[in-house]
Order: sequence, then structure tokens, then C-alpha cells
Amino acid sequence: MTSVEETTDHTADSGPSGYAAARLRLLQEESRSGPARRSALAALTDTWLKALFTAAAQETGVRGAALVAVGGYGRAELSPRSDLDLLLLHDGKAGPRALSALADRLWYPVWDLGLALDHSVRTPAEARKTASEDLKAHLGLLDARPVAGDVGLLAGLRTSVLADWRNQAAKRLPELHALCRERAERAGELRFLLEPDLKEARGGLRDLTVLRAVAASWLADAPREGLAEAGRRLLDARDALHLVTGRATDRLSLQEQPQVAARLGLLDADALLREVYEAARVVSYAGDVTWREVGRVLRARASRPRLRGLLGTRGGPAVERAPLAEGVVESDGEAVLALAARPDRDPVLPLRFGAAAAQAGLPVSLHAVRRLAAQAKPLPVPWPAEAREQLLTLLGAGEPTVAVWEALEAEGLITRLLPDWERVRCRPQHNPVHTWTVDRHLVETAVRASELTRRVGRPDLLLMAALLHDIGKGWPGDHSVAGETIARDMAVRVGFDAQDAAVLGTLVRHHLLLVDTATRRDLDDPATVRSVADAVGSIATLEVLHALTEADALATGPAAWSAWRSSLVADLVSRVAALLRGTAPAAGAPEIPSTEQERLAVEALRTREPVLALHARQEEDAVGVELVVAVPDQPGVLPAVAGVLALHRLTVRAADLRSLELPDPLGEVLVLRWRVAAEYGSLPQAARLRTDLVRALDGSLDVPAKLADREAAYPRRRGVVPPPPRVTVVAEVSALATVLEVRAPDAVGLLHRIGRALEGGGVRVRSAHVSTLGANAVDTVYVVDADGKPLPPAAAAALATAVEAALA
Repeated sequence: MTSVEETTDHTADSGPSGYAAARLRLLQEESRSGPARRSALAALTDTWLKALFTAAAQETGVRGAALVAVGGYGRAELSPRSDLDLLLLHDGKAGPRALSALADRLWYPVWDLGLALDHSVRTPAEARKTASEDLKAHLGLLDARPVAGDVGLLAGLRTSVLADWRNQAAKRLPELHALCRERAERAGELRFLLEPDLKEARGGLRDLTVLRAVAASWLADAPREGLAEAGRRLLDARDALHLVTGRATDRLSLQEQPQVAARLGLLDADALLREVYEAARVVSYAGDVTWREVGRVLRARASRPRLRGLLGTRGGPAVERAPLAEGVVESDGEAVLALAARPDRDPVLPLRFGAAAAQAGLPVSLHAVRRLAAQAKPLPVPWPAEAREQLLTLLGAGEPTVAVWEALEAEGLITRLLPDWERVRCRPQHNPVHTWTVDRHLVETAVRASELTRRVGRPDLLLMAALLHDIGKGWPGDHSVAGETIARDMAVRVGFDAQDAAVLGTLVRHHLLLVDTATRRDLDDPATVRSVADAVGSIATLEVLHALTEADALATGPAAWSAWRSSLVADLVSRVAALLRGTAPAAGAPEIPSTEQERLAVEALRTREPVLALHARQEEDAVGVELVVAVPDQPGVLPAVAGVLALHRLTVRAADLRSLELPDPLGEVLVLRWRVAAEYGSLPQAARLRTDLVRALDGSLDVPAKLADREAAYPRRRGVVPPPPRVTVVAEVSALATVLEVRAPDAVGLLHRIGRALEGGGVRVRSAHVSTLGANAVDTVYVVDADGKPLPPAAAAALATAVEAALA
């Protein structure tokens, strides 16, 4: 292996081509990676540029100049495709032509090798002036490092720049904080992004640079534990990304994550994301603590002169300490430990501290949390009643819970209290509907649940179920099944009795039951309601499960909950509650149509043509409009209506199809309720939709051909290839029909193709329930044969295969 010294010496002798070859050898060395490779690459580049500068200075006759590395290069953190940030510093004595010639002899060799270059030519006074006007330039100069030439020039500039930074900290740091918030708003939170920007997102490499700059101001310093390791992990991930892609990119895209993970020696993409998320969490937490300290110091500086004037003394008043709970006080806007607090004798103190801070809406003192982590006595198992109550108080505090929980988690207190938390900590969720990682989603669900505690008789079970409902995602298999066992064990651990632990297990096992059933099953089928009632067991559990369902969906993301879903779930809960009370309608009782449904149905049967109505939904969270279509029962209704909606560029968010029997002699009519939104532009007129629907039903409008023409006109964009569609027969959920569940990427005309495949199978659609979550669709259809009976198992399996083939 060639040593760094041998490599750099060779480069100095052989010029650009030698540097390029040595650089390539260095990047290909499997044994050298991480900080060692980055510093070796910086040293290699230093040697090459120093040789360039020396030769160019001799040729041009320029004296009193220096080549300076700034930014990431100044910190010797060169990734394989990093820019070279260079400043040509001069004393102002050389003429413009000589300086220009010197710069050309430096910049052009860099460009000739295809390296990105950020360059400038300035005197120390010009550089200092630019820094005073440009915050980013000021930050870059804080990391300035000499490469070649007159070192004294840079030494004087660095002294001035650092002095300016410290003298102007009260003005510059708030500006810097504002830039950080703006960048976070634009780039997002790194630890919650499926395709994070390792540099620009909050908690990324840019924030590490900011924390160094704050420390250089001498105003505040970041908590150092784990910060250097977090920076190394992020830089290692960026290095691997550059080597995998061959590009200067900071975005860790989905398709490149497996290769990046392999290059870093990690198991898979999930292991990579979790490691990156862990690092980003450390950086984000350090930023929160640091900026809070900056604010405290600046407020103290601003108030001190006024206090001195008022008090006529050099000192200010003692900081007041207001009691919050036993062992916990408020001091200077933070929750801190009381002077008499004894963590080594009070095992409940960490939970009482967190609960008191969250209830008061206060941030927690870093020093206090670290003292608790170092000295707190372990809780006995099962926990005493006070510990359980303090945990529930913390979970029920609302939004302030998040910051307090994360502060406790950052110092390891949460996993010490709840060991199973370790498996979900920073665990990614690849479903695009989810906004958060698993651990943060659980805390967010508790926050949402805290707003619903007045709706249930057991708010303690609601809050605990919210915290634990996805705890099984850290284990193989169905997370609901695994989570039930974990939830029971954790419930006993924190002091719930056996009966409450069993209820918590049921809530976790069935936390998806209500929304899945309401959106994918026929609620008029008695078997549907009975299955939910059997799973839930009691009205009290149903009540908590209803609130948990809403909290879970609200904490998932905007696509997971809406007024439409809420009404479907509420309808199901009402039916199940009636059954559990013994007041459910008799099996097989016909559905009572609404006034509008009956009016549309009568009109459809009278004219023997489709009738429809469009309604704007008034709820703030509603997407699109409601479309109700009534059609005399006949073959091909589902594919015809779905195809017409697709032709008019209407995206189906949810749908419900059911057969409505009107009193003789009117007959039977199909009523379809859709929630649709325009892909772009305004919604089509109802009259135009009806005209095309009439044509689709009588065959004069060739819907499949029109959709094929549209698909051909808009080629599929490149991107991540989604998994293939899957169609399954759902057994034992209905005695009246065969139930097929279709899971597929949401696409134009999907429901139309499903309908055509079912029509081709010679079955009749009794009801259909459509649900769209992000880029995925889950459609459930209840079908019967020509005699109105469920299909035999073999026929049902064949139909599922045929539908799957039609969607492939």
C-alpha cells in the first residue's frame, strides 16, 4: 500500500496527472476509509495545490500571497466528490494582471481535472468586509486553513475574523439561527426523511458546522458527548454515497441506499437509515440545547444593564426557583432539579421531572437530565403506582411531551425505563403515508390521544395504548401480533393489573381493526360487525379503541385521516356498540337509504339511465368532492363509472358501491358514492360526466381505448419500481359473498381495470370499498355468482389470479 507521504510526494513531482492517479488509488483503497481517508485526501490535495501555487508564484512574480482552504476543505473533511473551497489571499501590492495570471494557473488545473471549485481572490481587508456582509462567508472563514504561501497573511485575517465573530455574536447568532430554521423548513428533519439530504436537512452536516461556529463565539457550546461520532457517521455515509453514484450529491435516495449500506458494511438499507437517523438525532438535540443556551445568554446580557441601573449595583438579583413538583423547580425558563433532590434515593424522580416539565410546558435542563441519567436509582418491577401515574402524566401533557421525551431519550433514560423501546428507536418506516420514524410516531400518537381523553372512561389505557400500539415493529412478523405480547409484558412492568394488561394487549393487537374494517369491508354484512365485536369484547374497550384509531391516524400523516374515514369508522363503531348492547338490527335487514339516495335511485329507475350529484365537502380536512351515482342494476357499472372518472382526470380517494333494493315495483339500483379530486384544474361539470357515463354503459364510448391512448401519450417516469399488485381472497369475513382484497400502486384507471376483470370473470359486484393511502390503493370487493351466492373456494382463487394478471 502507498502511504500518504509517498502519495503526496509523487503528486508534487508529477503534476495534475500524478495527482489524479494518486487520488484514484486513494479512493480505491478498501483498507482506508472514514476520517483517515478524508484527511489523506485533504493532505494529497494540499501537496498538489502547494506545488501549483509555488510554480505559479515564481512564474508570475507575485509575492505576498497565500492559498487558503475554507469550509469543508479547510476542516480537512474532503469527501470523494467534495467541492474545493479556495481563497487566494494577497496583500494588495501585486498588479491586477499578475494576480489574474496567478489565479488562472491555480483554478484551471482544478477545472481540467473535473473537480468542482468555489474560489475567490481578496485582500485581508476585502475578506473581512465580505464576512461582515455575508454570514455564510463569515462561517467559511472560521474554518480557514493555510495551504501555501504567506502564512502570516492568513494568521492576521483569522485573528480579525474571529474577533469580529465574537464581538458581533449578539447580532450574528440570531441571524444564523433564523437561517437554520429557514433551511430546516425547506429541507426537512433528516431523521424522519426516507430520502434525506445529509447536508442540508436539520440534524445534518450543515448543522454541525453551525454548532462549531456557535462554539467559536464563546457564547455557548454544544453538548459534546456523541457529537463527533455523529459527524463521522454522516460523513462516512456521504463518502459512500459519492463513491456509489460517482456524483457530488448529498441526497440519500432510496435506490442507492442498499449499495451505500453494503459499502459501509451494514446489513441493509434499514440499518443504514437507522444509523443516519441516530446521528441526526444527536446533532438535532445538540442544536436544540445550544440555541436555547444562546437565547438565555443573550436575554441575560440584554437585561443586565437595565437591572444594574434600577438596582444601583453591579450584580443582578438571584435567579428565582419556582417549585413544580417534589424535587423539581423552574429556574430561568427551564425545569431543573431542586437543590435537595436526591436521584440516588428517589427512583421515580426521572418520570416526575419529565412530567412536571411537560405539564409546565418547559424545556428540561441538560445538566439535570445528565445528572438523572448518571445517578437515578432503577425502578422496581412492577413499578410503584406513583411511577405509573407520572408516566401517564407525561404522556398526557400534549405537545410539550415531545421535547421532554426526546431529551430523556437522548440521555438513555427512556430505554432504561422501557427496555423494549430500543427496538423501535430511530426505526424507519418505508410507507410514504408515515411522517415519522416508529418511535416518534408513538410519541406523536400519545400527543394526539391526550386531546381525546375526555371521550373515554379509561384515559390511562388510551395513553398507554397510544405509546405501545406499534411497539411490535421492532420484531419479525406481524407487528400487531408481536406487539400484543410486548404490550402485555410492558403493562405488567409499569404496574397495570392483569385485567388492564389484557385490555392493552387487545388494543395493540387490534389497533388497525376499525379503520381497516370500515374502509375495506361491507358494514351491512352482519358477519363484518360480528367479527369486530368478537375481537373487541366490550363497549369500554371499543370506546378506547375508537379514540386510539383516530389518534394513530392523525399522528401518521395527513393522508391517513379525513372526515370521510372518520365517518366510516364512527358508523362501524355505532353498529358494533349496538351489537354489544344487544340492540343491533336483525341480520339481513335492508339498509334504509338516505333521502338523496332514494331520490336519485327513483330517478334512475324511472329514466333507466344513470343519475348523479356532486357535493363539495365542507370539512377542513376533506380532499375533493363527494360524487353520488345511481344506476339501474346492470352488468359493467363499476368499470364504466371508474373509467369515466379516470378519463376526466378525477383521482378516486375513496369509494363505496352497494345495491339498494327499493319497494316493488321499482326494483333494484346500484348506488356508488365516491370521494374524488381533480388531478389538476377544476372539476368537470356533472352533466358532462353523466353524458359520458351513458355512452360508456351503452358501448358508444370505448373507455379502455381512451385510457390506453392517454397512457401512451404520457410515458411512465423513471423512479423506484413499486412491488407488483396482489389480489387475495379474504376468508371468513362474510357469509353472503366472496371477498377479494386488491393491493396495488395507485394509478389512473386502476379501479376500471379491476371492474373489467371482475366482469370478465362472470361475477356480480355486491359491494366495493376503495381506500387510497399515498401511492398505494387497497380496494375490497364483495362478489357473488349469477345466483347471488358466494363463489366456491377454487373459483374464488381463480378469480383472484385473473384479477391479479389483469393488473400486472
